[in-house]
Amino acid sequence: MTAEIISFGTELLLGQIVDTDAAYLAQKLSQCGVSVYNRATVGDNLERAIAALTLALSRSDIVFCIGGLGPTGDDLTRATIAAALDAPLVRDPALVAHLTAWFEKRGYTTNDAIFLQADVPTGGKPIPNANGTAPGLWVEKDGKTVVALPGPPNEFVPMVDTELLPRLWGPGGQASGSVIRSRTLRIVGMGESVAEEKTADLMAGANPSVAPYAKPAEVHLRVTAKAASAEDAEALIAPVVSEIKARLGSVVYGEDDQTLEEVVVRLLEAQGKTVATAESCTGGWLAQRITAISGSSSVFHTGVVTYANETKIGLLGIPRALIGAVGAVSPEVARAMAERVRELGQADFGIGITGIAGPGGGSDEKPVGLVYIAVAGPAGTELTKNIFPGQRADVRWRATQTALDMLRKQLIG
Repeated sequence: MTAEIISFGTELLLGQIVDTDAAYLAQKLSQCGVSVYNRATVGDNLERAIAALTLALSRSDIVFCIGGLGPTGDDLTRATIAAALDAPLVRDPALVAHLTAWFEKRGYTTNDAIFLQADVPTGGKPIPNANGTAPGLWVEKDGKTVVALPGPPNEFVPMVDTELLPRLWGPGGQASGSVIRSRTLRIVGMGESVAEEKTADLMAGANPSVAPYAKPAEVHLRVTAKAASAEDAEALIAPVVSEIKARLGSVVYGEDDQTLEEVVVRLLEAQGKTVATAESCTGGWLAQRITAISGSSSVFHTGVVTYANETKIGLLGIPRALIGAVGAVSPEVARAMAERVRELGQADFGIGITGIAGPGGGSDEKPVGLVYIAVAGPAGTELTKNIFPGQRADVRWRATQTALDMLRKQLIG
């Protein structure tokens, strides 16, 4: 089954809203064997919308339309489908009753525009919307199918998961006689080119396929297989995943949705260890990443942001003479930050970060992107000097990523 996704809305073309809906839908469709060959975004113009849908129907079995189902004048999806399929809109009495009850229950008044949401292309069926007023649409004609879904993610995602996917999967288990499954290996501390070089022969395979993706301060390797069932696809994927892990070793820190901070927190939990942080240029970002993980309260008790020299001196007790002699951005101060916060927090590990995130503040001797990171632990203190590329946010993110990985490596030995 071939498919196309069309997102409607001028706000998407203007960049005012990021189209997360289309990405979510494409991911879900691939899991049930629906191949998405094209995606389009169209503004709130009926003529262009009809042209886009007509083109999509000429080359795809099923077209998914996202957005434009509300009651306002720029919600043109119903009219677009009706025109492209030559299926005039008909008002559905059951939807009128549903909308009337929905608004009355909440004490809202209705008007004629509200009931535009009850218009359905001839032969079409509404898809229930448990989280909003605009129903989705499922319309079939001449061997083609058009599915319309609401744009707001809080309506879109539940409709995809609870209404659309069961219809696509059907009693046979998948939409097209096959399923597509993927597993993603997350890599930190190794560049994309090196990872690709070490797995080049695996990337030459077709089923399963291996594809690299560069992410901020890490690399993802996605292993994808297509088979008659989910079990068969996983059987194709498993040996390739094992081989990649064997070749790359400890730089593979997790899989799929696992984040580096989650892996670190779970390692700390499993070993009964704790960590404390002292941050300067990262402004508490490291502590935020750790505490974003459920259960982190058992492993993280103390985090301080010592942005100014006076707070490094006053809160951490770093000697004023030391900062005066070598500067706040120095290996000596990073080491002192890590060791002092470990003591203050009575933690097993202490992390200190100090650097120049930019865009100003750099010099020939200490350029923008220079960050010293220290991790103090039972075996001593490890320190690294880093020159991170990118803008201010990039430098700060890479610093927290490196700090987490340094801690991870100490935990796994």
